[in-house]
Amino acid sequence: MPPTRGRPIALKLLVLLLVPLMSLVGLWAFAAGLTGVDGLRLLQTNELVTNLATPAEQINIQLQSERLASVDFLTSGQGTERLTTQRALTDRTIADFRQRAEEQRDLSPQMTTQLTALYGKLGQLADTRRKVDAPGPEPLDVIDGYSQIVDATFRMYDAMVLVPDTALYRQARAVTMMGEAKDILSRERALITVVLARGRVTEAEREAFTGMVATRRLLYAQALSQLDSGLRGPYERLVSSAAYQEFLRAEDAMRGQATLKGLPVEAATWPIDGANLWAAVERNQSEAAHGIFQRVTPAANSVLVKIGVAGGAGLLAVIASVLVSLRFRRRLGDELAGLRDAATELAEVRLAGLVKRLRKAGGGPLPEEVTPLEVRTDTAEIQDIVRAFNNVQATAVEAAVGQARLRHGVSKVFVNLARRNQTLLHRQLLQLDGMERDTEQPEMLADLFKLDHLTTRMRRHAESLIILSDQAPGRGWRNPVPIVDVLRSAVAEVEEYQRVEVLQPPPVALVGNAVTDVAHLMAELIENATLFSPPKTRVDLRTSTTPHGLTIEIEDRGLGLTRTELDELNERLSEMPEFDLAQSDQLGLFVVGRLAARHDIRVTLGPSPYGGLTAVVALPSALLAEQPALSGR
Repeated sequence: MPPTRGRPIALKLLVLLLVPLMSLVGLWAFAAGLTGVDGLRLLQTNELVTNLATPAEQINIQLQSERLASVDFLTSGQGTERLTTQRALTDRTIADFRQRAEEQRDLSPQMTTQLTALYGKLGQLADTRRKVDAPGPEPLDVIDGYSQIVDATFRMYDAMVLVPDTALYRQARAVTMMGEAKDILSRERALITVVLARGRVTEAEREAFTGMVATRRLLYAQALSQLDSGLRGPYERLVSSAAYQEFLRAEDAMRGQATLKGLPVEAATWPIDGANLWAAVERNQSEAAHGIFQRVTPAANSVLVKIGVAGGAGLLAVIASVLVSLRFRRRLGDELAGLRDAATELAEVRLAGLVKRLRKAGGGPLPEEVTPLEVRTDTAEIQDIVRAFNNVQATAVEAAVGQARLRHGVSKVFVNLARRNQTLLHRQLLQLDGMERDTEQPEMLADLFKLDHLTTRMRRHAESLIILSDQAPGRGWRNPVPIVDVLRSAVAEVEEYQRVEVLQPPPVALVGNAVTDVAHLMAELIENATLFSPPKTRVDLRTSTTPHGLTIEIEDRGLGLTRTELDELNERLSEMPEFDLAQSDQLGLFVVGRLAARHDIRVTLGPSPYGGLTAVVALPSALLAEQPALSGR
């Protein structure tokens, strides 16, 4: 649609809404606060390093040393004093870490989660030590026990390096990966100690060592590719060093199949190769971590400078918005208010009334329901919007008419199919009834009763479709029926009828025209109680008379519902609900609501003393009659 000639709203919006007063103030405050939080988070990183990262790194160093000492003790049976000393040093380091961590405040949720996980892993250190002290432990289990604690510290590092500066985060993450590669190197040294003491490699040890080598080399390669020139240099020199190349050859030799039968001669130098590489890696890691920490403060200062510049510019923009908005807001506001009122009247009055009327009566729209919108305006864009709303109105009316026809068509299909099924099921019940009378074999009779029960339930589901289509089921009674027979009939239409106990009701009867609907309503509620309660629990039906009629309580022992859910369900049951095809999983709720509204029955749900639900069905006195006397009495 070509634009209408007139004053363009773009100019007015540019002047009035270029820097909208309230929204810009909020946006400016939000942006400044968000940026300030980023800067403060960066400044807080130094505190986290002092209280968490550095003490945690000392824990890793001591655990790596204790792991190596434990493995040496397991393989040689010597070094008890060294292991005892190392354990005491590890315990002091852990105690210092816990003390500093308790003093740290304002931790992020991620940091809190990972710190809690680290506490849990530190609590498992005693179990690992008991394995070392026990006779005949598996060295791989001991190595893995220490490794799990160290892995938890690196997960805490991952949460710590989640800084808003992307470049700084990449470098910090790469340094953390180098630290993980360093710990895997420590695990390899421990496993080499085990292998040298035995003189050969088992299949499990070779497989574990192969995984360690692959992981260490992958972490090293990935981290090296992400480090910038300021941090990569020492690591590149290490890769080309003789110590690194010697250890690579040692790794390849130990991964080979030949080590399953015996170790090569050069295996005697593997501990030395590992110690040489360990010294260089530990030095590089310390320098890289120190280099990363030195970058945090300048990055935080840069963010704070940006806050000052952006905040000053934002404040000037806010002042400008005050000066230019007051002049033009009234005129454009009146035009937009007129458009708003017209659109609201269209959406909430015309279309809503049309849809409601079509759902009930069908037919076509009335002239007053399709009157075009009229808004007084000289702004081209608003005139275009009015025409667009009129087009939307025509489309919406057409869609509502089509939907009404579709709903009526679906209802007819429901009724047609349900009536056919109802006829077939009725014939099937008659045939089953005859077969039950003709047979005397208990097993066959039991099977026929099961088929009879299944068919009865199928008939109820067919009647549900008829009820949802606002039609009456074909079954009916002219004379009153005792309420006890109505309740038993409802129970018979439930799959787990054995769990339902009907307590003796008062001697009253139900008028004939309400028997089918009340039995169907009760069957839906009883089945819901059996479905949402434990299989072996009981569902009780209690009946009592009241001054206004008869009250039936259905009580289960399920998990129950929250007060909010109960209020929502009771609100739906208080009125005749409009059946929505999109909520097909709540057919029973719609059926109960329709039947209750048809006979002025009140259904409410409430908590049960047993923890489940209690459905209360209040039958008005108009549906009750005196119970007919039994014949022969």
